This record gives sequence, C-alpha cells and structure tokens, in this order.
Amino acid sequence: MTVFALIDVASRPRQRQSVYLGGLLALLLIHILGELFIYSGAYQYAPALAGAQFPIRMLLGPALYFYAFATMSFEKTLPKKAYMLALLGPVIVILGMLPFVFGISAEDKLALADPATRDADLFQIALLTCLFALSAFIFVTCAYLAATLRLQSRHRLQLMERFSSIEKRSMDWFKVILVLWGCVWFLFALEYGLNFVGWNWFGSGIVLPALEALVLMIFAHFALKQAVLEEADKGEPQTRQVRTTTLELTQMEQIADKLKSVMTKEALFLEEELSLKRLSDAISVSENYISETLSQFLKTNFFQFVNSYRVEQAKSLLVSTDKTVSSIAFEVGFNSKSTFNAAFKKSAGTTPTAYRKQEKLLVIEKTVN
Repeated sequence: MTVFALIDVASRPRQRQSVYLGGLLALLLIHILGELFIYSGAYQYAPALAGAQFPIRMLLGPALYFYAFATMSFEKTLPKKAYMLALLGPVIVILGMLPFVFGISAEDKLALADPATRDADLFQIALLTCLFALSAFIFVTCAYLAATLRLQSRHRLQLMERFSSIEKRSMDWFKVILVLWGCVWFLFALEYGLNFVGWNWFGSGIVLPALEALVLMIFAHFALKQAVLEEADKGEPQTRQVRTTTLELTQMEQIADKLKSVMTKEALFLEEELSLKRLSDAISVSENYISETLSQFLKTNFFQFVNSYRVEQAKSLLVSTDKTVSSIAFEVGFNSKSTFNAAFKKSAGTTPTAYRKQEKLLVIEKTVN
C-alpha cells in the first residue's frame, strides 16, 4: 500500500507538498520494513541490521510536521534550524545505540533472542538500548505531533479570518489522522517495550499493526486526494495580521453598519464562496479595516460573522417551509451539512431538526391558546 502511494506521488508534478509527502511515505516504508525484519525473523540472517530502523523512525514526527507545513503554511520555506533540529533525534539515538552496535557481536545478538542462550550482561545492554530508543521516539514524536496539531489549528483560525467556507481548505481530516496516529504509535511503542521484557497479551503483534495499517491507509487516501492549496487558499500569516487597534471607534461603527447593511439588504451571505476580499470590494473598505472591525468592535471573525446571518436565515426557513434540512443548509450559503449543523447548534443550542420541532410546537400552542 505504501509502495503504491509512493508511485502515485512520484508520478505527480514536482511541488513541495508532493515532495514532503513522498519523503514521509518513504520513511514510513522504512519503518514498516524494519518492523517486518524483526517480526518475520529475518534478523537471523543479518543480525547486524537489527535496530537499524530506530534512528530512521525518529524522523517520522518531523516528516509529518514538514508535510503539514508544506501543505498548509503561507510561508514558502522552512528555516534551516528546523532541519537541523529534526536530525537531532536520529543523532541522539545513534549515540545511545553505540554500545549495542559495537559492543555486541553478531553471534551474541542472535543469542539474545533466546532466553536460554542470552548473556545477562549483554541482554541488559540491549534492553537499555531499546528502552532509550523507545523513550526518545515517544518524546520526539509527541513533540512534533503537538506542533503539527498547533499548525493545523492556526491554519484553520487564519482561514476563518478570510473565508466563509473553509471545509476544502482547512484539512480537518489531518487533525483526526494525527490523533489516531499518535495513539497507535504510543500503544505500539508501549507494546514493544512490554514484549521486550517478556509481557504479552492475546493481541500482541496483531491488533496494533492492523490498526497502524488502517490509519496509514486512511492517511494515504486523504493525502493523495488533497488538492494543492494555492496562496489564495491559505490563511494570512499572523505576522501580517492586525495586532493593535488603528481605527477610531466611530470609524469601526461606520464600517460595522456597512457590514450589517450589505448582509441584510443585499443578502451577500448567500454567496457560498463569499470571501473577505469579496466583502471588501462590496463595501469599498480595505480587508485590514474589516478584520479589525470584526475582531475589535464586533468581537468575532469573518467566518462566524457571515455564518451567523446564514443561521438566522435557516431558522426562518425551518419554521416557514417544509424543505429538508440539507436543502436549507445549501440554500442559505453553507456548502457542508456538518458545518451547518455545527454553526446552527452553536448559535441556537440545538440541532436544526430539534429547533424546527420546537418552534412548530410553540406555534401550535399559541394557536390553541
């Protein structure tokens, strides 16, 4: 599966998103082959290669972060120190493995696999080496997973400053994959450590590899489907966003009135792909001034501001018509039913279906009374 995904990536135009995805898939392939090398018993034919995947798998966390950066970040290149920091993990593991690599012969490494033939002192070295590599992997991977989650979250928030529809750009699927992969890798590392000291359970070596394969399959599916986000489809970097108030209160009041007018009178919110630039052109006010008014005066962002009008229109249609919830969602400007449901529940405190039933019951009660 990983090989097929690599072939697919290799056949695509050379863009930084594809390059980093290819690098991540290549590292995953090495990680998988390394585990197969141990679990299949192939290490008996080349014991010197046992554990060779430990330093390489330290790059999985950084590779995930680099792929996320290449896909979502407005910035074009990573700083050189990011690459140097990524290489620090493998270097530390290699240094920690030196006693195992050079202090134990190939014959002695083979003998370690059997409790009846292993040397207690050499087994202690092997145990400490594996535990050290395992601890380093958990620490470094967790740090990079957290950094990647922050990157995706920041990307989503920045999109909300510029677009009313962010589903195709926000890569929310990636956040789910990160959490799943983090859990699987942690449990995999935990099981590996327990197996090394002789503790096993009925699903050892079967359940977690199957879960890891499933997560990998889901990731490959979505990553290969993910369109390249052009500069216009990404959130503006925080370094370019307004940090302090530059407008007078009266100016923000005037801009807020214009915003409310264009929403109520021209129903601009009905445009599915309404953007900050489109709104800026409609009221002849700069994007920065609109963003500042929304955040400083109206205490909201562009995404929430536009969708609040969509939700109010949906409330009216839910009560006055018998149209389906899905058709109403698309009619008022949403391009995703899940986004509509989330926005509606946040505003009304209940689901669209429950709101419709509740309002119709109120109408019936008033009619009876």
